[in-house]
Parts: sequence; C-alpha cells; structure tokens
Amino acid sequence: MSVRRISAIFEKDLKDLLKNPMLLIPILIPIIIAVTFDRVTRQAEFPLTAAYMIIGGMFAVVTSGTILSMMSEENEKKTLRGLIQSPASLLDIVVGKSMVTGIATLVSLVVSILIIGIDAFLNVKMLAALALLFVFFLLLGVSMALFSKSTAATTGLLMPFSFLFGFTPMIGALNIVPENGIAGRALEQFPVMQALELHQGGSWTSLAVMALWTAAAACIAFLCFRKAMKDH
Repeated sequence: MSVRRISAIFEKDLKDLLKNPMLLIPILIPIIIAVTFDRVTRQAEFPLTAAYMIIGGMFAVVTSGTILSMMSEENEKKTLRGLIQSPASLLDIVVGKSMVTGIATLVSLVVSILIIGIDAFLNVKMLAALALLFVFFLLLGVSMALFSKSTAATTGLLMPFSFLFGFTPMIGALNIVPENGIAGRALEQFPVMQALELHQGGSWTSLAVMALWTAAAACIAFLCFRKAMKDH
C-alpha cells in the first residue's frame, strides 16, 4: 500500500466531488428523511425500524452511491482504465477513493443519528456494526462500478441493490415477503437487519454475520477488479 498513491487518488476525487454539486445531493437525502420522520412521529424515542431504514438507506445512497458515481464517471471518460493499469493496487484504489466517500458518509451519518438519537450508538458493538456497514456498502459500490460499463447501467444496478440491502427494514415493515417464509428468514441475515438485531440486544454473532457479508463483498470486489484489469 502506497501512501503517495492513496493521497493522489484522494486529492483527485475531492476536486471532482467539489466540482460536481450533484454528488453532494445524496448526502442530504438521509438527513431530510430523518427530519421528516422525526416531525411526523413526534415520539420521545425514534422508532428503531425507521432509524435503521434511514441508516441503511444512508449507506446505500451515500456510501455505495458516491463511490459508484465517481468511478462510473471515470469509466465513461476512460480515466479509470489508466488508474487500473497504473502501479496502484486494488487496496490503494479502494482506500484512496474511500476517503472522500468516508467524509461524505460521516457527515450524513453523524447528522442523521443526532436527529435519531446518538446515545444508543455510542457503544463498542454499535460502532463496530456501523464500521462494518460502511466497508460492506463501500465494497458493494466498488464492485458495481467495476462490473458496469456506463453511468446509466450503474444507476440501474444501484436502485435494486439499495432497496434490497439498504432499505431491508422497510421490506420487513411493509410485509412484502412473509416473515416466517424462506425469503423472510433470509432477509433477517442481511447486514442492516443484523445491525438492527444487535441494537435490540443481540449477541456478537450478529457482528460475525456482518463480517462474513463484508468478507464476501471484498472477494467480489477483488474478482471484479481482476476482470476489469483483463478487459482493459
């Protein structure tokens, strides 16, 4: 891992982000949703399912969406090809790009959970869960960006993945799938649902399941990176 290469990638992405206001809009979406829920419910305690719908949506839209938008735009401009063919490793690229995405995520997350109620997240388990969610959604965004060939294709990929992985609590709340069926039990194992279970007093097993999801996302990102190197 090269600090110089990571720094160069970060500086370039930061300039691109500041030059494109459209990339800043997703940061505000979870905050607006949190404020809306807070005004509508007017409860002393923010509903937990709604809180995790906002958090999951935030990671999907801000974390996955930001890195996906930046990398897909580079892919269309053919600058991503040069980056992949450069001496920079996958780790250099992911870490460098995750720094800008991390700043965007942190701003959106902190403001959102201040509205939701920050105290419930200030413990080791929940901080570890939030960190795993960040890495999982970051790698998910990288994989989609490397897999797709155009900005239009990435948008088409982001929407179903955001709904499935980010807004999983909403699927359960709306009873879209039977809770006791195979699909319902499978959804309970998804990362955001495991974070919700952990918040409700679950064991460290939930973190282990989330770690497995993150490891799987890392493997997929690596395979997509190898494929992109061969294609380019």
